[in-house]
Amino acid sequence: MPDLNGRVALVTGATKGIGLAVAEGLVDAGASVAISARTAADVNAVADELEGRSSGRVVGLVCDVRRPDNCEELIESTVARLGGLDILINNAGVGIYRTVGELTVEDWQTVIETNLSGAFYLSRAAVRHLVASDFAWIINIGSLGGANPFAGGAAYSTSKAALAGLTESMRLDLRYDGVRVSLVQPGSVDTGFARAGRDERPWALRPTDVARAVLQLMDYPANAHVGRVDLRPLQPPRR
Repeated sequence: MPDLNGRVALVTGATKGIGLAVAEGLVDAGASVAISARTAADVNAVADELEGRSSGRVVGLVCDVRRPDNCEELIESTVARLGGLDILINNAGVGIYRTVGELTVEDWQTVIETNLSGAFYLSRAAVRHLVASDFAWIINIGSLGGANPFAGGAAYSTSKAALAGLTESMRLDLRYDGVRVSLVQPGSVDTGFARAGRDERPWALRPTDVARAVLQLMDYPANAHVGRVDLRPLQPPRR
């Protein structure tokens, strides 16, 4: 695990699932962490809980990543409250799974704006702060559902495929500014988000598995960069 003492991280969608596991990992590595999601009560509860186990500071900040103004305010509030920004984890995501004929325009916009545009809005607002850091990271949480489209996943798969393209372009844009940009693409993860009413899946990845991959990226030496991590369950059910 990297030593993140003195570093500042921001995690979106951080009150449950993968985002919460990543935030916990960052706190345990010594970082000061801004926890963000749309619901104030959840954000404050998680921030209070993590503050008790942190050697740095933990703050809760409300943001709807679909709104560019909210994203700019989130970045500036993180910097103001925690003294800078070194690590941005774009994790906020939503899945609406319907056929193309059933998918509404509002469904489409919700998924694309949350999963794709939010990462752009936040990264764009964060760049000027990240280039001032000597340990700058943007890590986008994607999905193998972007590389492997599925029936009912038109909006979700499109958003995650596009996020992969955005990540690669940002990596090329920012590498000579000292900002490392990576994509973590998990397969099936046993979260309420992915389960959507189905039974528990003991064979699936855990949120902590994804968090471990995120933290391991930051443990590489400064001259090395892993641009993408594809993370799969070892033994999913046979088809």
